[in-house]
Amino acid sequence: MKDKNLSRRKFIQQTSLVAAGTVAGVLASNRVFAKAENSAARKTLCYNENMEYRRLGKTNLWISAVCLGGHWKRINVMKQDFDENRREVVSRCMDVGINYIDACCRSEVLAYSRALKGRRDKMFMALSYCGKEVRDEKYRTAKKLMESFDSLMQESKQEYTDLWRITCHEPGGRHSFNTSCEIVEALEKAKKQGKARFIGFSSHDRPWIKFMIEYFPQIEVVLFPYTAKSKEMPGDSVFDALKKCDVGAFGIKPFASNSLFKGTSAPDDPNGQEDDRRARLAIRYILCNPRIIPIPGLVSLHQVDNVVRAVKERRELDVAEARELKQLMDESWAKLPRHYQFLKNWEYV
Repeated sequence: MKDKNLSRRKFIQQTSLVAAGTVAGVLASNRVFAKAENSAARKTLCYNENMEYRRLGKTNLWISAVCLGGHWKRINVMKQDFDENRREVVSRCMDVGINYIDACCRSEVLAYSRALKGRRDKMFMALSYCGKEVRDEKYRTAKKLMESFDSLMQESKQEYTDLWRITCHEPGGRHSFNTSCEIVEALEKAKKQGKARFIGFSSHDRPWIKFMIEYFPQIEVVLFPYTAKSKEMPGDSVFDALKKCDVGAFGIKPFASNSLFKGTSAPDDPNGQEDDRRARLAIRYILCNPRIIPIPGLVSLHQVDNVVRAVKERRELDVAEARELKQLMDESWAKLPRHYQFLKNWEYV
């Protein structure tokens, strides 16, 4: 055939054109997909063009790349009325495009409900009554879980929650299969009644989290520890299950229970600038994983601004930064409080 006499140069030219056309097609389709994503993100709550947003799995919510964790450790250093502080921090979050609050205990739910009074529809907010959920054996039936959920909804004067995320045992494997079923039954009931838009849970137990994601398609969101020392397990990772089941994920304890820092978080702390830099290093590292959204506790407007700065900074750490962060996290691991030793089990996720 004539084609057999095709010169090598001609062959390379033709195949290069075909390859170029294929690449162009892929790039074009990627641009269309990216454009669609950007269009959806722009419609989210508190949208700010300077903030990055991530799709929260099958919820199809677009959530800011860093959010407001419910815990307010070290807030005593602020020397400010507590409710005033929470209102100001929430307002700053809104201004900069942070659009999700994770409230996981009664005190947090009540505090953030007050902070959002008159503007509840402006942010996404999760709810958990950790003291009266399945960690307590009296609350391991769907009926008792719904009772505690309804009581907190009423006390906090909320008509709905964006996410009911039941707080489970740190070693979730301590829950029986029947308890797992009761958890999902309660979550489903709250969703069907219109009280919870989306449903999920938090735990510190990797195998159990993976089991729950894969066994119960009702699960839409999970929360688990993810620090600046965490990384995706090469095989059989929780992230494999997240991807397969399209489940969204928030990362708790991004600063390893503040073990990363030198100072106290007080506005006039001499270590403030160094701790800000460490916080940004940690957030940048965590954000390199596109399937996780870190939710640090933030006690000041300055801390809000600092994590936003981390989102804007160059994402990938250079060699020197990576080496330094590893050393900092090794030091953090060495001084973890006794009740946070479990974080060492989350180096591979």
